[in-house]
Amino acid sequence: MDREVKEHRLVIIEAKDMAGLKGGLSGTTTVTITLSDVNDNGPKFQHKLYQFTVLESADIGTTVGRVLATDADTGQNAEMTFSVEGSDGSDSFSIVTDGQTQEGVIILKKALDYESKRWFSLRVQAINKHIDPRFLQLGSFKDVTNVKINVLDVDEPPLFLSPTYTFRVEENLEPGAPVGTISARDPDAASNSIRYSIDRGTGMDSTFLIDAFNGTITSSQSLDREEIAWYNLSVLAAEVGDSEKVTSVLVQIGVLDKNDHPPMFPIPYETFVCENAKYGQLIQTISAVDKDDPLEGQHFHFTLAADVGSSPNFTVSNNQDNSASILTRTVGFNRREQAVHLLPIVIEDRGDPSLSSTNTLTVLVCKCSNNGVGQLCNTDAFLLPAGLSTGALIAVVVCILMILAIVLLLLTLRQHRKEPDCADDVDDVRENIVRYDDEGGGEEDTRAFNMAALRGPDARGGPKVRVDVTAGVRSAYRRSLGMGPDAAIFREFIRDRLREVDTDPSALPFDSLQTYAFEGSGSVASSLSSMSSLASISDQSYDHLRDWGPRFYKLAELYGNCEPVS
Repeated sequence: MDREVKEHRLVIIEAKDMAGLKGGLSGTTTVTITLSDVNDNGPKFQHKLYQFTVLESADIGTTVGRVLATDADTGQNAEMTFSVEGSDGSDSFSIVTDGQTQEGVIILKKALDYESKRWFSLRVQAINKHIDPRFLQLGSFKDVTNVKINVLDVDEPPLFLSPTYTFRVEENLEPGAPVGTISARDPDAASNSIRYSIDRGTGMDSTFLIDAFNGTITSSQSLDREEIAWYNLSVLAAEVGDSEKVTSVLVQIGVLDKNDHPPMFPIPYETFVCENAKYGQLIQTISAVDKDDPLEGQHFHFTLAADVGSSPNFTVSNNQDNSASILTRTVGFNRREQAVHLLPIVIEDRGDPSLSSTNTLTVLVCKCSNNGVGQLCNTDAFLLPAGLSTGALIAVVVCILMILAIVLLLLTLRQHRKEPDCADDVDDVRENIVRYDDEGGGEEDTRAFNMAALRGPDARGGPKVRVDVTAGVRSAYRRSLGMGPDAAIFREFIRDRLREVDTDPSALPFDSLQTYAFEGSGSVASSLSSMSSLASISDQSYDHLRDWGPRFYKLAELYGNCEPVS
C-alpha cells in the first residue's frame, strides 16, 4: 500500500450466526484504516531553473530570492535542507532553509561589482533531513536545480585605488614641493573623468594643494616638523558632470625631521663652588635638549668654549648619556678675588649637518661649612635660599619705583586741586535778566538778555555797583507810586544810571537790570496788574463781599473797612 496514493481505506465486515447456514442472522460494520507515513519519498524542485536579479549596490545579507522543493511525505519526513554546490557563485551567495515554509532563501554574502561580474550561476541542492535506511533502494532522497542571478548596474561614486594614503615629506622644503599622488576611477561602465579636491572641513586646504586632474598633492608653504609632525587631510573625488557622486579618502602626511635646531640647556643652570673645594670635585651635572628628533636618537657632546678651553679652574666630562659633569681643576677658590665664574659650555649634536650652541653656566664662589653647604656667597647666593633670583630682585625693585612714582603723581594732582580756581565759577551766573517796558501788546513788550553773553573776563574782576543802582531803582519806584506814572522822573533816573555805567568800565550794562518802575500804557485793554492798585486801594469798597455768604467774610475783612463778622 502507498499512503501517497491512498491514505485512508474503508473495510466492511459482516458477522453471521448459525455458521452461516440459511436462516441465520447477520450484522455488518465499517472499519477505517489509515496508513501511517514513512520517509519513502525525496524532495522535488518545482523548476529546473530559477532566475533572479540583484543590484550591485545591495548590502551584504540582502535576500536575493527563494526556491521551493516539495516532498510527498508529511511531518518530519518532509523536512529538508538546502545547500549551494560548487559553482562560480558559491563565494558570493549562500542559502538557508525557512523552517515554516520549507523554502530555500538565497542570501548575498559578498559585495557585488557589475563591472567585474554581471551574472552568477548556482547549483542548489535539497536533501531530506531524516532518511530511513530501509528505503534507500528507492532513491537518493535529494534533488538539484540551477539558479541564475543577474547583477544590475548602478551609477556608483568614484572608487580610490587604496583605502588610505600615507606620504612622507622633508621639512623646510620650498612651497610647491610634491608630496604624493592619489588616484581614483569611475567603477561604472561609462568610466567618467574624475576631479580631485581637498575637503575644506579639515582646514588643510591652506597648507596643501592638489591638482584637480591628476591628483598630485603639493605643499603651499614650508613645513616645520617641530610645529606639526603629522597632517591628516581628506581628499574628495567626484565625477565630472555629477557632483553628487563624491568619495573621500584619508591622506596622512608625515614630516621628516631635518637637523635644524641646535641643542641647548633645558633650564638656566646656576650652581656654587666652595672656597675649600678639592681637585676634581663634582659641582654640577648638566644635560641638553634638542627640538629635532632623528631616527637614530640624540647624541650630545659637551665641551668648554675655545676661549676658556684651558681654564685652570673647571673642566667638563661627558657622561656618554647626553649629560656632562662639571669638575674642579684646582684646589680652593677665593671669593674676594672672583665671586662669580661664567663658564661657556658648547653643546654639539651628531646630526647632518652637525649643529651646536654655547650656553653659560653660572658658578658662585661661596664660603661653605664643613659638610659643603654654602653659607656666605654674593648677593645672589643670599637670595637663592629665599627662592629669589637676580631677575626677580630687579623686578621687585622696578615695581617699588613705579609705585612711588604713582604716589607722587597723585599727591601733585591733589595739591593742584586744592588751589582756588579763577572766580569764573563764582561770578558766572547763568540766567536771563528780563526788562518789562510796557504791559500788554503780547510778546512785543518783553525783551530778554542773556547774562552769559554780556559777561566778559574784564568785567568780573572789578567792583560792582549793582547795590547802589538797585537801591536807586527801589527809591524811584516808591516815589512813582505816590506821584503817579510821571515819565520825566523815570527818564531822568535812567539817564543817571546810564552815565554811571558809561563812565565806569567795570560796571555791567545797565540794561541787564530788572526794572519794574511803571506799567505800560500802550495796551488798549488797560492794565490787568495790581501794581497801580496800591495807590487807590482805599477808594474801593468791598462791602458787597458780605452779601456773597460766610465764605467771603474773611476776604471782606482783608480788603474792606468792614468790621469783623461774628
